[in-house]
Order: sequence, then structure tokens, then C-alpha cells
Amino acid sequence: MSRKALIAANWKMYKTPAEARAFVDAFLPLVAGHTRDEIALFPSPVLLPTVVPACKGSNVAVGAQNIHFAEEGAYTGETSIGQLKAVGGTHTLIGHSERRQYCAETDEIVNKKLHVALKHGIVPVVCIGEVLAEREAGKTASVLKTQLNGGFAEITPDVAAPIVIAYEPVWAIGTGKTATPEIAQDAHKTIRCEVAKLLGANVAATMRILYGGSVKPDNVTALMAQEDIDGALVGGASLKPDSFTAIVKY
Repeated sequence: MSRKALIAANWKMYKTPAEARAFVDAFLPLVAGHTRDEIALFPSPVLLPTVVPACKGSNVAVGAQNIHFAEEGAYTGETSIGQLKAVGGTHTLIGHSERRQYCAETDEIVNKKLHVALKHGIVPVVCIGEVLAEREAGKTASVLKTQLNGGFAEITPDVAAPIVIAYEPVWAIGTGKTATPEIAQDAHKTIRCEVAKLLGANVAATMRILYGGSVKPDNVTALMAQEDIDGALVGGASLKPDSFTAIVKY
């Protein structure tokens, strides 16, 4: 079954509003008319009011790097789903490895955020993946299954269609190491099989699973050639218009 790839840029804590606007101004003409893949930018929250209007009417969507599971409340420093929608964001990352590592996000928190995103029509990109010690101990499959079972708790097949999964081998993020296409494919196949158990074969067949781990112009083609890889979540290589364009146009 054909799945339209999603190529996503995670800018992390980079760029000022002026730099973000300059990126969009340079990037949009380079990908104008590109319809084979979906494209999305995930800037810092303070950049959303700059990036969303700059991308309006284009083929590039804009999302948040994180949302809170509460719809509003006394959660200093957080971004609500309503705030994201109000500024025109359409997507959100959930459970990025850096959020799990530095902000103590658990599978339970990921699950709460997933429910609120689906409730409000925001496309959730749910991030899962193992750290180096887990991979070396042969625990990759069990870690992925645990994260999926926890993160997808009480999600039913009838609401699951918008969900995107991003597989992040944590040991390959920002390290220059990249899972070989074969290693990545093996993990993606494990993920798809587990989604089939949780939500059924039809949902699993249509759900997009992105690879995120030091994706660059020189490795994206081999990664995208794998049967179960449906796009990329790109970090450092998404910060410059030319390198991210090269990835989009793999």
C-alpha cells in the first residue's frame, strides 16, 4: 500500500525569528511544486508566529516541537494545543528523545499528549527509539514494543489514521553515526508489526514511520529505498535551505 512520505525538519533550539524568516524565504522557492512528499518544519515555539505566516499558502506545513497534555492551566513554560492551533500550527512532535532524556517524559506522558493532539485534529509525530546500551544489549525490539504499547494506550483504530511514528535510534542522533539502511529497516519492520498487533493490519499498512538519526543528503536515498521507511525527521541537516532541499528531493 502506498504511503506518502513526510520529510520533517526539527530545528531544535536554533534560529532567531529573522533567521527563520530568511530560511523560509530561501527554502520555499526551492521546493515549490514538490508534491511527491509532504514537508513540515518544526521550529521553536517562539518562532511559530514567524514561520506559520511565512509558509501560508505553500506546500510546507508547520508544527510544534512539543505540546502539553493539558488543554490549559498553570504549566509555566509549556505550550497548549489551543495555542498551537491559534497560531496556525498543524503538527506536533511528541516524545522526542531529547524530551525523554532531559525532561523526564515517560510513555504515559506521551500517551496523554497523543490523545489531546488527536482530539484537536493536530497531526502527531510520535518519537520512539533505543539508546546505545539498549541496542548493545539486544533490547531494541523490546524497547520499541514497550514504548508503543505505553504511548498508544487506549488509542483505537478509528482515530489512529493521523498518527505518524518517528523511529529515532538515540545513539545516532547528533553523533554522526547513522543506522545502516538495513538496521533502520529492521527496526521499522518491528514497529509496523507491533502497530498491527495494537491497531490492526489495515492501520499498520497505512501508518507512516519516519527515520530520524543523522539523516543527511548523502544517506537519505538509501534510507528511503527501504520498504518500511516513509520519510525522515531531520535535525542538523535541516538548518540550511540547500541541505534540507537536497533531502526533500532525494
